[in-house]
Amino acid sequence: MTVRIGVEEEFHVIDVESGELVPRADAVLGKLARHADAYARELPQSVVESNSGVHESLEGLYADLSASRGRLDRAASSQGLGVAAVGTAPLTRLGTVPPTDDDRYLHMTGEYRRLADEQLICGAQVHVDVPDRDTAVRAMCAVNPWLPPLLALSASSPFWLGADTGYASWRTMVWQRWPTSGAPGCFGGAKEYDRAVDELVRSGVISDPGMIYYDVRPSAHLQTLELRICDACPRVETVVLIAALFRALVVDACTEVRTTGNAGCDGRHEWLRAATWRAARSGLEADLIDPPTRLPAPAPTVVRGMLRRLRPTLEEYGDWETVRSLTEEALAQGSAAHRLRRKATKEDLLAAVDDILAETRGDGLRPVRDRTRSRITRLPGRWDGRPAASAS
Repeated sequence: MTVRIGVEEEFHVIDVESGELVPRADAVLGKLARHADAYARELPQSVVESNSGVHESLEGLYADLSASRGRLDRAASSQGLGVAAVGTAPLTRLGTVPPTDDDRYLHMTGEYRRLADEQLICGAQVHVDVPDRDTAVRAMCAVNPWLPPLLALSASSPFWLGADTGYASWRTMVWQRWPTSGAPGCFGGAKEYDRAVDELVRSGVISDPGMIYYDVRPSAHLQTLELRICDACPRVETVVLIAALFRALVVDACTEVRTTGNAGCDGRHEWLRAATWRAARSGLEADLIDPPTRLPAPAPTVVRGMLRRLRPTLEEYGDWETVRSLTEEALAQGSAAHRLRRKATKEDLLAAVDDILAETRGDGLRPVRDRTRSRITRLPGRWDGRPAASAS
């Protein structure tokens, strides 16, 4: 059975005239009542989340994400607003975005104070079916080393509060302040992992398992492994690329667990935080830490090495040509962070915001269907708490 994928995307709500972040998520959601199961509120009143369907093919995922973005854009534009799939909105002012009126979010705001106030960030999460929770927990060790290159591919947040941070993904630096963020450790199975989560909840540091913000984690309510390290991506093609690579990583890791009983982890995870910092700092424009050697290497070398490693699985799923093409385009064009800096340097930050809004809409992009012959497979269900089929 084909292992299925789904995506959650977060979008900033932007005033198109000023280019600034505005707390009007509810106004956008109010125009989407017919699709209420596909969109949700988030902690800041300036963020809207979308939930894709469950898909076997990259073409199906692309079509779904594109349609979802189109609905969001129409709902926003009718009110003089835009939606931006980007890690941080370039033109943001602290103190102008209140928390969403929800008991959980209000508790988080009161408990974490400035940390919660500054969560004006957006990410993209990918879910991949797994056979069972034990396998998902054990597979995390094999997947972990390759997450920083996925972050580099997604990096889209060089600006914060109207200034260049010097980072490709400043969202990562903001996100890592949460007490349960970063790479997970090694766990022998689901029971050990769940005990660790329960201990954190009992400690009072977090209020519920949903506040486990590891870079990758077994979903609390789906039979999936969930990728959480990535910035929101202006181009939907980048999301599809990352989803395909993550699926291949998960499939390989689950196969390793099934055949050997473990994911081949050496227990050394201390280098992963450094590798994540490197990816957040550099994006695709400088060195990354190469997982096999744990030494610096140019980002294209690391990304292409990951591609070669995953080629058999990508070919098995019919994804190889699409993923190879999307990867080479991403490396040739540079990260979103690089493109935004170039635009801001040539013109200004407002012009960069305009580019983000255009890329989020999909203006001028060539659809994935032109790169693949995969048939469209649109399966029922959304990543909204309903069980997903297991991989077998």
